[in-house]
Amino acid sequence: MKIRLVLAALLAQSPAFADTLIHAGHWLDVDGGRMQGAATLRIQGERIVAVTDGFQSAGPGDTLIDLKAATLLPGLMDMHTHLTEETGPRRYTEGFTDNPADFAFRSAVYAERTLLAGFTTVRDLGDIHRVSIALRNAVNQGLVDGPRIYTAGKSIATTGGHADPTNGHAEHLMGNPGPEDGVINGVAEARQAVRQRYKDGSDVIKITGTGGVLSVAKDGRRPQFMDDEVQAIVDTAKDYGMVVAVHAHGAEGMKRAIRAGVDSVEHGTYMDDEAIKLMKQHKTWYVPTISAGKFVGEKAKIPGYYPEIVRPKAAAIGPQIQATFAKAYKAGIKIAFGTDAAVYPHGGNAKEFGYMVEAGMPPLEAIRSATRNAAQLLHIEADAGSIAAGKWADLVAVDSDPLADIHVLESPRFVMKGGKVYKQ
Repeated sequence: MKIRLVLAALLAQSPAFADTLIHAGHWLDVDGGRMQGAATLRIQGERIVAVTDGFQSAGPGDTLIDLKAATLLPGLMDMHTHLTEETGPRRYTEGFTDNPADFAFRSAVYAERTLLAGFTTVRDLGDIHRVSIALRNAVNQGLVDGPRIYTAGKSIATTGGHADPTNGHAEHLMGNPGPEDGVINGVAEARQAVRQRYKDGSDVIKITGTGGVLSVAKDGRRPQFMDDEVQAIVDTAKDYGMVVAVHAHGAEGMKRAIRAGVDSVEHGTYMDDEAIKLMKQHKTWYVPTISAGKFVGEKAKIPGYYPEIVRPKAAAIGPQIQATFAKAYKAGIKIAFGTDAAVYPHGGNAKEFGYMVEAGMPPLEAIRSATRNAAQLLHIEADAGSIAAGKWADLVAVDSDPLADIHVLESPRFVMKGGKVYKQ
């Protein structure tokens, strides 16, 4: 009996039964739209269990984190990343020289860099060798430090379209990629490609509804799916409960996808008034990726940085995205934060906030786009997107008020994901 009592006392003092308390000088209530004063967050395991005013005392065995001089926010979310790649002079040749393991090791570096930048959740919209699926699993198993990853695996394209993996290859290397490789032609292959993504372990679906900027192909604006192909993809994805994102620069490809019921439009560079009307009607999210536009517009000026077939597209399309964002925000379209990380170096995701505010979005709304709105887009708002009891303990702290200076988000001093501290 005495032994059992001693054992029970020891277990009660074990860290496994202890809480983590955070003393926050200020914290942002993104739902209420207010900056709140001193508070204590109590965390058990991976979730917040209480948010109380003032600084509460820690109990025996509890861990206390002092952020009295900081401002606490929900973990940030980027809805458009590519964790298996990164811009650079080798980007157009590494597919011929590097093996899946090379991409996998680099992706682990990019994932950690993203997490330490304050982004605790990302959507990966197109990878190489299905590496992002393995990366997600490794993060979930605690083998690699990185954000929560919701991945599309391989993007779905049409023959010769943006995300056809053989664009620009010599004829003897092109072959004839099909649905397993993310290339479809016709309704049956469209359905097969979605089912293959489900079989691969993808969380979401990404389609390339128009030409792209960085693909080795001439046109970046014209539509690349027929109406029935897009509809088949969306209908099949919805059967599997998967969110669908469409890469689209040109208005016609965008409109076909919106009518079919996609959840989000990525980039949206040449969005016209009809597309805006359709997006409001269908409650379609817009993910702008201003950072990518800024980056490619600048790099297009450097001879040799991109292939010659890419440079004119980068020069024309890149600088347009911020203006489109301003127009979309003014029109009242639902906006979720996304940057197209990989087009620019990973870890610089928070610069997007400055570009959004520069284009006319108030800082609170910019932060909401990367917290509450992003969670709604992914259908995880019960678990993420705000600081509240019951939510994941995904938290970021900065040195001052981001509502007064949005750029402080570019230098977080503290990052927690699932109750574990990754940066302090």
